[in-house]
Amino acid sequence: MPESPEAAIRRTALWGEHKKAGAKLVPFAGWEMPIQYSSIRDEHQAVRERVGLFDVSHMGEFLITGPDRVRETDRITTAKIEGKEPGFVQYAVFMNEKAGIIDDILVYVLEDAVLLVVNAANRAKDFAWVRSVIEGDAAVVDISDTMTQIAVQGPRSRELMTKLFGDSASLPYYRSGVLRHEGADVILSRTGYTGEYGYEIYAPWDQGPGIWRKLMQEGAEYGVLPIGLGARDSLRMEMGYCLYGNDIDETTNPVEAGLVWVVKPKKTEYIGKEAYLHYKKNGAERVLMGFRLSAREIPRRGYEVLHAGEAVGAITSGGFSPSCEVGIGLGYVRADVAKEAGGFMVAIRNKQAEATPVRGSFVPSSVKEEGEDS
Repeated sequence: MPESPEAAIRRTALWGEHKKAGAKLVPFAGWEMPIQYSSIRDEHQAVRERVGLFDVSHMGEFLITGPDRVRETDRITTAKIEGKEPGFVQYAVFMNEKAGIIDDILVYVLEDAVLLVVNAANRAKDFAWVRSVIEGDAAVVDISDTMTQIAVQGPRSRELMTKLFGDSASLPYYRSGVLRHEGADVILSRTGYTGEYGYEIYAPWDQGPGIWRKLMQEGAEYGVLPIGLGARDSLRMEMGYCLYGNDIDETTNPVEAGLVWVVKPKKTEYIGKEAYLHYKKNGAERVLMGFRLSAREIPRRGYEVLHAGEAVGAITSGGFSPSCEVGIGLGYVRADVAKEAGGFMVAIRNKQAEATPVRGSFVPSSVKEEGEDS
């Protein structure tokens, strides 16, 4: 895998494409990644209104193989894939014995393996943990360094993907398929981290640049733009999606993070079950919720959340929403005040800004077509 002159910083297969496009590159999770190409606002709106391309090759990919791969995936994650056909995809988390979230992941059921997609910053930690807990006739291998991952997101993404991949792009929400491309298997899936209709492409490392260039060329008529980490963050915040390391980590559990839905009902045991069921039965002491501020005030991570003049929590993710044209944020607050309709303030430097609670996403989602279910 190519590295930059700074020995510890890695580069994806698409690094050259980012340089040619004039991207501003920054260190991120051990990688040199594009934070923006033009402006965060323009890139954000391109995804909301048209289609954008994201290099997400820094993410980690693990394969679980062996006869016990399904049983072990169900035991070490909160997913439930027993009996699921190849092509099934599920969002899940790894939990420790205290129900703390080790990472949030995607689980893909393949023909003869299970693919786990993990966050870039957690790759080494996750792989070591999975190897330490996996049992039976199952094994895990880290294939991250062999893969390019490209996300194609936006209301015109289906047109673009159909143009390149034909009927293979006709996927239901949270489903995947495998096709042959230039002599190699490529996985297409429909999930996303933006709230818009979209896809992911998992291809061999050396095929990445060609696929990226083809997407840019064929997407010109749809107004395609390359999208950096800055807009990726503002897009996910508008949907109220958690970011690992900010909104969730090993000190948070799915109950307080609003992720009860990712812990699927199980007949078998799974790591963290006892602690998780305790939190689910007794409730959380704090909960994650959204806040909408004014156009002039921007909440940032660590800012205190106040209610009736008392500190009740803190912002975990915050920034400017290009869609709403106001400051927005996520933060944990005490459960006893979380249901209040008003009275919240965010302490910004030496003043306080009124914060309106927001339940769910800040903008509507278009990830699913009418009648689809995840």
